[in-house]
Amino acid sequence: MLSEAMSARLRPIEKGRTRLVSVLDIGSTKICCIIARLVPREKGQALRERSHEPEVLGFGYGPSMGIKSGVVTDLDLAEKSIRFAVSEAEKQASITIESIIINVSSGNLRSKTLSANISLEGQEVEYSDIARVLEAVNKSYADKNRVIIHALPIGYSLDGQKNIINPCGMVGEQLGVDIAIISADILAMRNIELVLNRCHLQVQAFIATPYASALGVLVDDEAKLGVAAIDFGGETTSISVFFDGNIVFADILPIGSEQISLDIARQLSISIEDARRIKTLYASVLPGQNDERELIPIMPIGAGGDENSNAVSRSTLTRIVRPRVEEILTEIRNRLIKAKMMDVAGRRFVFTGGASELTGLLEVGQRILSRHVRKGRAVGIAGLPEDARGAAFATIAGMLVYPQICHSEFVAKGKKQKLMGSGGYFARISNWLRSSF
Repeated sequence: MLSEAMSARLRPIEKGRTRLVSVLDIGSTKICCIIARLVPREKGQALRERSHEPEVLGFGYGPSMGIKSGVVTDLDLAEKSIRFAVSEAEKQASITIESIIINVSSGNLRSKTLSANISLEGQEVEYSDIARVLEAVNKSYADKNRVIIHALPIGYSLDGQKNIINPCGMVGEQLGVDIAIISADILAMRNIELVLNRCHLQVQAFIATPYASALGVLVDDEAKLGVAAIDFGGETTSISVFFDGNIVFADILPIGSEQISLDIARQLSISIEDARRIKTLYASVLPGQNDERELIPIMPIGAGGDENSNAVSRSTLTRIVRPRVEEILTEIRNRLIKAKMMDVAGRRFVFTGGASELTGLLEVGQRILSRHVRKGRAVGIAGLPEDARGAAFATIAGMLVYPQICHSEFVAKGKKQKLMGSGGYFARISNWLRSSF
């Protein structure tokens, strides 16, 4: 049975109404907070599913401390980092927030598709029948140590006929449903909630990082036809696959661009901070014609100010960076092949995240993945600061999109719930049914 310690469920935003939202992206290298107003928008061609446009009122950004690979490692440092980012956003917006939407990268994030069928005996499909088939899915999920972050119906079937969007009112003998489940270890989730409570913030909703970053950079047609979104983060790399407009797979690799910085620091005997700077300014995955002659100045770790700096060729830097990048891309391919998701993703990949800015990454990605690759940046967000419009901020941009599309999930109306609170999940499905159909 599903654990009763469920995450909070976000109330869907009503069409034509304005709403204030607060989102917090807790990463391993940076923490970012945005307070925004969601304003009704006209339908566009590329983003037809979005009903609102975020207008940023406050933006806070700072280094991440006490967090490693999405896991809280030091409560005091994590609290200090979160307080700084939130307070900066509150000052700009002239608003004090009490609850917030937060991303999840920790807790051994997993996804799976569950299916169930019930007998209709030739009767018309009613809301109660959909509740029954979802209860049948409940019985097939038996991990009490994990918490469900997302549960999204990806398709109904009636007497074996698939791709039914809304079966209510139809007649048949057997009703089936497929649901995409994204879950995480409950103890890791509790630590995230604990540090937020120390900041006097309540969790309004959790969103899985692979889902959030994809929402920030994908257009509707990509999600419909099949696409994989890859977010190259600081200490993690997230993977999500969309098909027919729905997320069908999510995964996180415990390796990211920070490992590239460490490789540079170790091989060149320089400080980690210098390695990060060199990676940002000079790193490339592909060799260039003049790389052997182009020299990069470096200062050996522990060297005094009066000592002369050394220099390495750009080709040496490429030989350090490329193996790690190829390792990450190969692992992405292997994970997708193992999950039988390469064909589902179609012929298109979208790279985002800070490390997606590496020169030559798209070309190497196309070679290893044998797919077309493009770089993804936040789309459909107004008022973002200039330095927050890059690929490194795709996750928090997607978190601003989430309130517009969360109606497709099961939602408990009018009830705030903490992760450590009680109350059944599927027992509240009837509320979701009425808001979804």
